Amino acid sequence: MPIWILRAAYWLHMAATIVWIGGLFFQAVILAPVLSSASSTRDDPRFLEAVRRRFDPLAWLGLAVLIVTGLTQMSSNPNYSGLLVIRNLWSVALLSKHLAIGLMILVASYQSWVLYPQMNRSLLAQAAGTHVGADPGLLKRRQARTIRLNLFLGVIVLALTAVARTA
Repeated sequence: MPIWILRAAYWLHMAATIVWIGGLFFQAVILAPVLSSASSTRDDPRFLEAVRRRFDPLAWLGLAVLIVTGLTQMSSNPNYSGLLVIRNLWSVALLSKHLAIGLMILVASYQSWVLYPQMNRSLLAQAAGTHVGADPGLLKRRQARTIRLNLFLGVIVLALTAVARTA
Protein backbone atom coordinates (compact mmCIF):
# COMPACT_ATOMS: atom_id res chain seq x y z
CA MET A 1 0.00 0.00 0.00
CA PRO A 2 1.42 3.44 -0.87
CA ILE A 3 2.53 5.39 2.18
CA TRP A 4 0.43 8.43 1.23
CA ILE A 5 -2.74 6.32 1.48
CA LEU A 6 -1.75 5.12 4.94
CA ARG A 7 -0.93 8.67 6.06
CA ALA A 8 -4.26 9.93 4.76
CA ALA A 9 -6.02 7.05 6.53
CA TYR A 10 -4.35 7.94 9.84
CA TRP A 11 -5.23 11.61 9.46
CA LEU A 12 -8.85 10.96 8.48
CA HIS A 13 -9.18 8.38 11.27
CA MET A 14 -8.05 10.91 13.88
CA ALA A 15 -10.32 13.63 12.45
CA ALA A 16 -13.34 11.30 12.48
CA THR A 17 -12.51 10.24 16.05
CA ILE A 18 -12.50 13.89 17.12
CA VAL A 19 -15.90 14.46 15.50
CA TRP A 20 -17.49 11.32 16.96
CA ILE A 21 -16.02 11.25 20.47
CA GLY A 22 -15.93 15.05 20.68
CA GLY A 23 -19.62 15.20 19.77
CA LEU A 24 -20.45 12.64 22.43
CA PHE A 25 -18.39 14.59 24.98
CA PHE A 26 -20.17 17.82 24.04
CA GLN A 27 -23.58 16.18 24.38
CA ALA A 28 -22.82 14.48 27.70
CA VAL A 29 -20.90 17.24 29.44
CA ILE A 30 -22.31 20.46 27.99
CA LEU A 31 -25.59 20.01 26.13
CA ALA A 32 -27.38 17.60 28.50
CA PRO A 33 -26.80 19.76 31.62
CA VAL A 34 -27.93 22.89 29.76
CA LEU A 35 -31.09 21.15 28.56
CA SER A 36 -31.89 19.89 32.04
CA SER A 37 -31.62 23.39 33.52
CA ALA A 38 -34.49 25.84 33.58
CA SER A 39 -34.27 26.94 29.96
CA SER A 40 -37.04 28.06 27.66
CA THR A 41 -35.59 25.98 24.81
CA ARG A 42 -35.18 22.69 26.70
CA ASP A 43 -38.63 21.42 25.74
CA ASP A 44 -38.78 23.03 22.33
CA PRO A 45 -38.94 20.17 19.83
CA ARG A 46 -37.57 22.42 17.07
CA PHE A 47 -34.45 23.13 19.10
CA LEU A 48 -33.80 19.49 19.94
CA GLU A 49 -34.49 18.41 16.37
CA ALA A 50 -32.10 21.09 15.04
CA VAL A 51 -29.32 19.80 17.31
CA ARG A 52 -29.97 16.21 16.22
CA ARG A 53 -30.16 17.09 12.52
CA ARG A 54 -26.83 18.89 12.79
CA PHE A 55 -24.94 16.20 14.72
CA ASP A 56 -26.38 12.88 13.49
CA PRO A 57 -25.13 13.13 9.88
CA LEU A 58 -21.67 14.13 11.12
CA ALA A 59 -21.61 11.24 13.57
CA TRP A 60 -22.69 8.67 10.99
CA LEU A 61 -20.25 10.05 8.39
CA GLY A 62 -17.53 9.96 11.03
CA LEU A 63 -18.37 6.33 11.75
CA ALA A 64 -18.15 5.43 8.05
CA VAL A 65 -14.77 7.16 7.79
CA LEU A 66 -13.59 5.36 10.94
CA ILE A 67 -14.55 1.98 9.50
CA VAL A 68 -12.86 2.52 6.12
CA THR A 69 -9.70 4.11 7.52
CA GLY A 70 -9.52 1.64 10.40
CA LEU A 71 -9.63 -1.31 8.04
CA THR A 72 -6.93 0.32 5.93
CA GLN A 73 -4.70 0.79 8.97
CA MET A 74 -5.39 -2.69 10.32
CA SER A 75 -4.56 -4.44 7.06
CA SER A 76 -1.22 -2.64 6.82
CA ASN A 77 -0.18 -3.38 10.41
CA PRO A 78 2.52 -6.05 10.75
CA ASN A 79 0.62 -7.55 13.71
CA TYR A 80 -2.38 -8.35 11.50
CA SER A 81 -2.47 -12.07 10.64
CA GLY A 82 -6.02 -12.34 9.31
CA LEU A 83 -9.64 -11.94 10.30
CA LEU A 84 -10.26 -13.25 13.84
CA VAL A 85 -6.71 -14.55 14.19
CA ILE A 86 -5.92 -13.80 17.84
CA ARG A 87 -2.19 -14.28 18.44
CA ASN A 88 -0.96 -11.35 20.46
CA LEU A 89 -1.93 -8.40 22.65
CA TRP A 90 -2.48 -6.22 19.57
CA SER A 91 -5.12 -8.58 18.15
CA VAL A 92 -6.84 -8.92 21.55
CA ALA A 93 -6.94 -5.12 21.92
CA LEU A 94 -8.24 -4.69 18.38
CA LEU A 95 -10.95 -7.32 18.80
CA SER A 96 -12.04 -5.74 22.10
CA LYS A 97 -12.01 -2.31 20.45
CA HIS A 98 -14.21 -3.54 17.60
CA LEU A 99 -16.66 -5.11 20.06
CA ALA A 100 -16.90 -1.79 21.94
CA ILE A 101 -17.42 0.04 18.64
CA GLY A 102 -20.18 -2.44 17.78
CA LEU A 103 -21.89 -1.59 21.07
CA MET A 104 -21.50 2.10 20.30
CA ILE A 105 -23.16 1.57 16.93
CA LEU A 106 -26.06 -0.27 18.58
CA VAL A 107 -26.54 2.53 21.12
CA ALA A 108 -26.31 5.22 18.42
CA SER A 109 -28.80 3.31 16.25
CA TYR A 110 -31.24 3.10 19.16
CA GLN A 111 -30.83 6.83 19.76
CA SER A 112 -31.21 7.87 16.12
CA TRP A 113 -34.05 5.60 15.05
CA VAL A 114 -35.99 4.85 18.24
CA LEU A 115 -35.35 7.26 21.10
CA TYR A 116 -35.08 10.56 19.23
CA PRO A 117 -38.26 10.03 17.19
CA GLN A 118 -40.09 9.09 20.41
CA MET A 119 -38.79 12.23 22.10
CA ASN A 120 -39.80 14.42 19.19
CA ARG A 121 -43.34 12.95 19.06
CA SER A 122 -43.71 13.32 22.81
CA LEU A 123 -42.57 16.95 22.83
CA LEU A 124 -44.78 17.81 19.84
CA ALA A 125 -47.77 16.22 21.59
CA GLN A 126 -46.94 18.09 24.78
CA ALA A 127 -46.66 21.39 22.87
CA ALA A 128 -50.05 20.70 21.28
CA GLY A 129 -51.57 20.13 24.70
CA THR A 130 -52.07 16.39 24.32
CA HIS A 131 -50.12 13.96 26.46
CA VAL A 132 -49.93 10.92 24.24
CA GLY A 133 -46.94 8.59 24.30
CA ALA A 134 -44.05 8.18 26.66
CA ASP A 135 -43.29 10.58 29.47
CA PRO A 136 -40.89 13.30 28.21
CA GLY A 137 -38.95 13.19 31.48
CA LEU A 138 -38.38 9.46 31.14
CA LEU A 139 -37.24 9.89 27.55
CA LYS A 140 -34.81 12.66 28.54
CA ARG A 141 -33.32 10.45 31.24
CA ARG A 142 -32.93 7.64 28.69
CA GLN A 143 -31.25 10.06 26.31
CA ALA A 144 -28.82 11.22 29.00
CA ARG A 145 -28.01 7.60 29.94
CA THR A 146 -27.43 6.51 26.34
CA ILE A 147 -25.20 9.52 25.66
CA ARG A 148 -23.14 8.82 28.80
CA LEU A 149 -22.95 5.12 27.88
CA ASN A 150 -21.71 5.92 24.39
CA LEU A 151 -19.16 8.39 25.76
CA PHE A 152 -17.94 5.74 28.23
CA LEU A 153 -17.62 3.21 25.40
CA GLY A 154 -15.76 5.82 23.34
CA VAL A 155 -13.26 6.30 26.17
CA ILE A 156 -12.83 2.51 26.31
CA VAL A 157 -12.18 2.49 22.53
CA LEU A 158 -9.50 5.17 22.97
CA ALA A 159 -7.87 3.18 25.78
CA LEU A 160 -7.88 0.01 23.69
CA THR A 161 -6.36 1.98 20.81
CA ALA A 162 -3.53 3.02 23.13
CA VAL A 163 -3.01 -0.63 24.11
CA ALA A 164 -2.92 -1.71 20.48
CA ARG A 165 -0.52 1.08 19.49
CA THR A 166 1.95 0.07 22.22
CA ALA A 167 1.65 -3.70 21.79
